[in-house]
Order: sequence, then C-alpha cells, then structure tokens
Amino acid sequence: MPVQPLTELIRFVRRNSPFYAELYAGLPDRTTELTELPVVPQADFWLANSPRDNRLLTAPLDEAVVFKSGGTTGSPKFSFYSREEWEEFTTAFGAGLLDAGLRPGHRVADLFYAGDLYASFTFILDSLHRSPVSNVRLPLGGAAPLESTVRTLEQFDVEVLAGTPTTLCALADHLTASGRRLPQVELLLFGGEGLYQDQRPLLARAFPSARISSIGYAAVDSGLLGRPVPGEDLRVHRACTPQTVLEILDDHTGAPILREGVPGRVVVTDLRRRLMPVLRYPVGDRAEWTDVAAGHFRILGRAEEGVRVGPVSLYTQDVLDLVRAADPAGRVTGVQLVVRRRDARDGLLLRLACDGAADGLPELATAVVDRIQAARALYPEAVAAGYVQPMSVEWVRQRDLAVNARTGKLIRVIDERPRS
Repeated sequence: MPVQPLTELIRFVRRNSPFYAELYAGLPDRTTELTELPVVPQADFWLANSPRDNRLLTAPLDEAVVFKSGGTTGSPKFSFYSREEWEEFTTAFGAGLLDAGLRPGHRVADLFYAGDLYASFTFILDSLHRSPVSNVRLPLGGAAPLESTVRTLEQFDVEVLAGTPTTLCALADHLTASGRRLPQVELLLFGGEGLYQDQRPLLARAFPSARISSIGYAAVDSGLLGRPVPGEDLRVHRACTPQTVLEILDDHTGAPILREGVPGRVVVTDLRRRLMPVLRYPVGDRAEWTDVAAGHFRILGRAEEGVRVGPVSLYTQDVLDLVRAADPAGRVTGVQLVVRRRDARDGLLLRLACDGAADGLPELATAVVDRIQAARALYPEAVAAGYVQPMSVEWVRQRDLAVNARTGKLIRVIDERPRS
C-alpha cells in the first residue's frame, strides 16, 4: 500500500472509525495540516480499542494479526494489523537493520520474547525474513534455558544476538560466571528498553568482539518510529519517512519543536495503517532533535503516558487505577512513579502522598505493591530473575511531590536513571 496523502487518510478515518469521527467532530470538513489535529488522548484511545464493540477500528475484525502491549492483566492493550500492514511494517523495519549493522550471511539469534500475544519475537523474526540482505535466522526466544541457548550459539557460530538488554546481560552473566566467552559474536542488537553504560563492561567480557547497536525504534501500538543511526550515541535514531511522521512536541504549548536540543514528547502519525489508525498518537517517550534536516533525534526516556522498568512496561493510568483500588479509604492523595537505577538494575519507587497520619501506612504500602504486581505479573517475575530492583514505596506529603515549575502541574513520571 503506498503512503496515503494526509487529507485522504483523515477523511477515511473520520468516515470509518467512530472514535476518530467523534475526536474530529469539531474540525473543518477538509483538514490538510497535521497540526490541525488534536493529539490522541491515550486513555480514550485504549477505551475505544476493545476486543468487543470496538470503536477505533475502521473495519470488522475478520483479517488481522493481534498483539498485546504493556497493559495490566486486567486491562491489556491490544493492537491490530492487517496482513498487508504487518508485511509493510516488518519490511520497513527490516531495511533499517542494515543501519544497525546486519550484513549478508549473518547468523542471527532472535532472543526476544514470544507468547501471550507479545509481538517482539515474531516482529524481529519477520523483519529479518524481509530484510534486503540474506541472513540465517535462529528463533531461540528469550525464555529458553541459558545453557541451551549458549549451546546453540556455539553449534551454529552465531554472529548476531538480538534481544532486550536484560536478556543479553543475563546471557552474558551466565557465560562469565562459568569463565566462558563467545568471541565469534560480532554484533549485539538491543531493543525494547534502553541500554546503559553500566551494562557495557559485562557485555564486553562475554562478547569481546561485539559491537553494540540499537536494533531500531518501534512499538507494537504506535508502529514504526526510527532507524538506528551508526555512532557512539546509541539513543540517536532517524525518523522513518515517508511511512510515518514523527513529531516532538513542546511540554507546555503542545507545538512541534523545530530546533535541536529541546526536549519534548514524541507523537507519531502512521501514513500507511488503516485498520487501527494512528494519527498524532503519544508514544510515551521523550526525545530531542539532534539534526532536524536529517530527521535525527535522541531518545531521552519515558514520558508521562508510561514507564519502562527494565523489561517491564507500565502505563501510568493503570498504576493510578490500581493504587486507588488498593486504597478504599482514599488516604493516597497523589502518586508519582520514580524510576531509579542501582547496582546495574532499574527499579520503580512509588512516591505516594497521604494525609500525614502514620497509622496503617506500612500495610497500605504492601497492599498497593501487591495489587500492582498481581496485575502486572511480569514485574515480580523480573525481580525474581534478578533483572530489576523490587518495587518500593515512599510516603510524603502532597507538597513534597514534584511539580512543573512553570505550570504547577504534578509530574507523574520522574526518570532518575543516568542518561548514558
């Protein structure tokens, strides 16, 4: 499917998606500029995008592939792609693997996760399959026993490992604990979460010949976002034009940022997806342009719509709902999600404001953590595996919660992890 003119895409979604028809009801009949459209309200978007009585999709669900992104078990987020859309998505991402360092004949182990409607394993395997260069694909997955994975990597002289930083580091730790290395591995492709400087020494010990690169920037809900840009800064990517339009919006005005070095939140418009349209959708990340003319930008971390703690994604609204459910007396008056990094592992601190009375707070903190971890079981599983720090709670007064110095608005997500 060719890239659609924006005016035609807007006309199509207004006619066929009840959600977008309502969202755009106040716009002129002919809308030609992207900035004339409102940014999609994420909570409403997911409320409309339900398996039954779906108000977002533009056609009946009779031909599609379905994936689930990082919602809780009680309110998962489903994403839908038609056959043609999925092929175009993976073909475009596969082309970007050349920028990441994929070369003809490379033997690649796919160590991403599969099952339970997760997309990453299938997405990477299909992207490798549709890459413009020949390659040998070994679909090992991220849940295979580490020793079995090592044995396969050695048997096939695998040269490229593709997985989350958490998986790659777990494999590296397994190797170094037994005094082994895999010198034949020449490229580590990471995705799904950021890779930090404190992880590099471990990877270098286990894979002494390997170069590290982002595998690319994409998400199952928002789609294609960026191709890796070779260089020392692994956070820099190139916008995927003409398939998508990536904007970085000012935190205060909501206007597109057109200068380098000014942080803002990322929103994306996909000019090819029609079944589940994505127009000015908030990705949940912050970024800044490093070269506007070339379309190069640096990913700076998560925005308020969501947070990534190691391999675990959490939506802010889900956490707020779960805190409220664990607190029937209404003692919690404010919530902030603080992501920190200690001993080479991410961890989530819940900063909760309360009424000031200390009675019962330890029990309430336990109830809050238990409720969140029951709904998002991947978090305690990641703790048990040693991938992330245990979730913790800090009680403060309302005045102690961080606010935007200009607007006075509560900052929901605070990322205190190092930038490199």
